[in-house]
Amino acid sequence: MPNGSLSLPARLYLLAWDTTRTELTGESRLHHLVRAGALTELAQRGLLTDEDGIATPVDPDARTGDLVLDGLLELVEESRPRTWQTWVTLRARVTLDAVRAQLAADGCLRVVRRRALGFFPTVEYELERVSQVDAQQEEARRILEGPLPVAQVPERDAALVALAASAGLRTLSTGTDSGSAGKDPDRRRERIEALTERGGAAAPALRKVVQEMRTALLTAAAAVT
Repeated sequence: MPNGSLSLPARLYLLAWDTTRTELTGESRLHHLVRAGALTELAQRGLLTDEDGIATPVDPDARTGDLVLDGLLELVEESRPRTWQTWVTLRARVTLDAVRAQLAADGCLRVVRRRALGFFPTVEYELERVSQVDAQQEEARRILEGPLPVAQVPERDAALVALAASAGLRTLSTGTDSGSAGKDPDRRRERIEALTERGGAAAPALRKVVQEMRTALLTAAAAVT
C-alpha cells in the first residue's frame, strides 16, 4: 500500500517501528500519538472543528470511508463535548487497536497468536513491509532535518512529522547531515514549530488544532515519564 493511501494515524504507527530490531518504539505513549493523528486528520478534512477549545463535529452525517477515522468521529459525536487534549488520551487505545487491525487487513502487519503462560490467548503484530516503512521513515527524517524548505512540505506531511517529533519517536533521530536541523536542538525546535504551522496552514482554526495536538502529546509524554 503506498503511503499516500494511508491515514495519518496509520502512518504514525508505522513510523514508530524500529525496522533494524523489528520492534515498536515508544509503546507507552503510542496510543496517544495515533489518536492525535486521527484527530488531526479529521480536522484537516473539515469534519472536526474547534469551538472555544472543544473538538466539534461539523456534519453528523459526514464520513470518510476509513474505519479508524469514522470510528473516532462517531465516538466524538456520541460523547459530551470535550477538549482536544482530552480526546488525545480518552480511550485512545481503541483507536490504536483499530489501526493495527486495519494495517493487518491491508497486509502491512502480520497477526501472531500466542498463549501467555501457556493458557491465555494473546494477539501480537509483526511488521510485514519493512522496506516500505524504511522509506517512510527516511522521508520523515528528510522533512524534519531539512534542507527542504518548510513551505514546500505538503501540509499533511508537515503535521505527520510535527506530531511524531513531539512524541519523541527515536526512529526520527538518526541520519543527520551537516547544516541540517538534526544536530542543533534549537534549530530542530524551530523546524518543528514551523512544521506545526505548515500542518495547519489551511485555516487559523486548523493551525490551533495541530498546536493543541502537539501540546497534548508533550503533556502525555511527561506524564508517562
